[in-house]
Amino acid sequence: MTPLTFTLKTVPPQRVDLSNLVPHLLTHLSLTDIAALPLPCGNRTLRVDNLFEITGTNPETLLFYNTCNTLDSIGNNMQGGIIRVHGEVGAYLGQNMKGGEISVFGNSGVYVAAGMSGGELYIHGNAGSFLAAARPGETMGLRGGRVIVTGQAGDRVGDKMRRGMVLVEGNVGDYCGTRMIAGTIAVFGQAGHYTGFGMHRGTLLLSQPPIHLPVTFNECGQYDLLFLRLLAQVLYYSNSPKRTFLSRPVHRFVGDMACQGKGELLILSAVKPT
Repeated sequence: MTPLTFTLKTVPPQRVDLSNLVPHLLTHLSLTDIAALPLPCGNRTLRVDNLFEITGTNPETLLFYNTCNTLDSIGNNMQGGIIRVHGEVGAYLGQNMKGGEISVFGNSGVYVAAGMSGGELYIHGNAGSFLAAARPGETMGLRGGRVIVTGQAGDRVGDKMRRGMVLVEGNVGDYCGTRMIAGTIAVFGQAGHYTGFGMHRGTLLLSQPPIHLPVTFNECGQYDLLFLRLLAQVLYYSNSPKRTFLSRPVHRFVGDMACQGKGELLILSAVKPT
């Protein structure tokens, strides 16, 4: 059986919600039924075959080609299977995802992995702001699983993150790890201003000092933490760089002291942040 493939015919006139196109919802449907599924597009509804050319037969693996940044909610509430996207995607990628694997070979929009509680999500490109963050009105962002971005990410990565792991190979914007409840965020590029602001618990691992660290973080000195060598194995993914620098001592800070001060920030560089 060949993967079920959706190739975009034309750029839609407005944003499109692709929540209906996930493996567990398509398993028992025929190609005719899949083609007729409704896709909200602005103030109207389109059929799947209005937007996509459909080929293949195996709904456990979904392939998307020629995509654009107005396609939202890919992998919404996904419970298993595989989704691979070749092109850009819009907002809410992997929203409420519970299992399976999503890979995007392109850039993504805002609120990637919002409410995600399981599975793995790879972005081979850049991610927008609010990566693994809580949506407006919600109390928790990422709740489990692993999110890997090989490019850069925007502001407020991991805002209100509750559990799980986020890895960003490139730079991140301001307010990384804000109001973080628990979990691990690793950034191997440059972090922006107010890193860890309002952090409750969890771990921020940085390869270099952030542009600015709030004064409510207390310095604890340098440590040789053996768990980082185990963490390097968890951070591994296919074709990822070697994490040999995780065997070096780290500079440790705890905070935010204005919010109980139970979080930690580990900086791999010996240079102290300003």
